[in-house]
Amino acid sequence: MARRPGQQGGASRHEGDRQGDPKQASASAARLFDVRRMIGGLFVVYGVIVTIAGLVDGDGAREKAQGIDINLWAGLAMLALGLVFLAWMWLSPAEPPSTDDQEVMEEAERRAKH
Repeated sequence: MARRPGQQGGASRHEGDRQGDPKQASASAARLFDVRRMIGGLFVVYGVIVTIAGLVDGDGAREKAQGIDINLWAGLAMLALGLVFLAWMWLSPAEPPSTDDQEVMEEAERRAKH
């Protein structure tokens, strides 16, 4: 593999990933695809958008909602819920499933016999 000018030697970040521990890769994948991250992120994004809409709404929107600034309150609630999901993910990280390859093979053999 030819080096470009200014490129340092050694393994690249991607090469190190391929040689890494499979359990560590499984843990990283479990954290990456944690549903709490996606739900929390979406609630935060939508919460910010709806909160901004509530802040810039005119009096007409407030009159339609019987005097309650519903966009502002709904946006703040969505923002709070999203932050709760993200805090939950941060405080209690996802653990990868703890199955041994031998257990999986024995279970597959047992099911194949029936």
